[in-house]
Amino acid sequence: MRVAMIGTGYVGLVSGTCFSDFGHEVTCIDKDADKIERLKRGEIPIFEPGLDDLVRRNVEASRLHFDTDLTQAVREADVVFIAVGTPSRRGDGHADLSYVQAAAREIARAAEGFTVVVTKSTVPVGTGSDLEHIIHEAAPGADIAVVSNPEFLREGAAIEDFKRPDRVVIGTTDPRAREVMAALYRPLSLNAAPILFTERNTAELIKYASNAFLAMKITFINEMADLCEKVGGNVQEVARGIGLDGRIGPKFLHAGPGYGGSCFPKDTLALTRTAQEAGTPIRLIETVTTVNETRKSAMARKVLAALDVPPREATVAVLGLTFKPNTDDMRDSPAINIVQSLLDRGVKVRAYDPVGMHEARKVLPGGVVYAEGAYECAEGADCLVIITEWDAFRALDLDRLKTLLKSPTVVDLRNIYPPQDLVGRGFKYVGIGRGTPATP
Repeated sequence: MRVAMIGTGYVGLVSGTCFSDFGHEVTCIDKDADKIERLKRGEIPIFEPGLDDLVRRNVEASRLHFDTDLTQAVREADVVFIAVGTPSRRGDGHADLSYVQAAAREIARAAEGFTVVVTKSTVPVGTGSDLEHIIHEAAPGADIAVVSNPEFLREGAAIEDFKRPDRVVIGTTDPRAREVMAALYRPLSLNAAPILFTERNTAELIKYASNAFLAMKITFINEMADLCEKVGGNVQEVARGIGLDGRIGPKFLHAGPGYGGSCFPKDTLALTRTAQEAGTPIRLIETVTTVNETRKSAMARKVLAALDVPPREATVAVLGLTFKPNTDDMRDSPAINIVQSLLDRGVKVRAYDPVGMHEARKVLPGGVVYAEGAYECAEGADCLVIITEWDAFRALDLDRLKTLLKSPTVVDLRNIYPPQDLVGRGFKYVGIGRGTPATP
């Protein structure tokens, strides 16, 4: 099949590349000429394990193409995906649909014959109906079916998620569109991936409901961690104890500094705004968004409390800046708030991230000193803070680390180290939800 993918951001590039790897002929389109030229040269603008090799192989096989003009690709396409950004709109928190709507107008004017237009971007419920109206206004005679097909890709594991998904959700009641989408995803039948065909509004809502529920699980276990610190429980054992219940499950029950990334913050906010306008506010998710924001500041206070010197005399080494490992994505990373709060108190901050420092420099405030490695970052610091649980930080040479730090204090915001391992070596250790700080 011929596929046009409008947008070469995270979702568009991964999805387009994976479709081409299934054997479809895919053209990924973006207005950013520099990005397209880089992609043609084999330079991948995002970090995603395995994506560079997958792009290279499919470009060499002439199944994957890149362009700045959608006209020809859309004209020849059986399916056109809209995978452009839907950031939170300033002022009201709604999803900004201007890029989606602009793409729909351009597609309408370029399409020939029956064409399935699919929203891959995360959009509020009712967007498919709005796009239908926009398309028929732009091209009254166009034979176009608008379908919802939300993405469920985890950054750092996106290729695996695409090729071996938990489910594929397709929102359409058009029999012709259903037939096209079934053919497009037929390669997944080998893995027996469940494909859920449903009504379009329902498909749009499934995406938001999924992300809101996962954000709620993270926030729940974070609040349980706070309770554990007050009453003497161990949040990791609490998480395991409740996660063994099949009705709850173990995923997303890892206490930490709060969620971030490109999806959870904006999607929970957009869902609450949609619900408020519909007259059915979702109080639970409204509280989740509030608690998550306040948690980031609380983590900065935890670091300050661990210092043995006044903040203005302290240097803090920060390991991990991206919102999660195996990505360079800094969007809404807890590190942004934590680092800013430390700087505001006069703390000197030195930071290191295995992949994300280029992106971090764009969003972190000035004054941060960037190191070339974990040990260089730690040298002479009064406290070491682990914010992102990169594999490279899971087995640090603790004896070497102790000799480098001015004060052997570790604040582990991901609980990747057993407290006894550090305390036994003379460290002061502060974790999340595992009782009071442990000291030698």
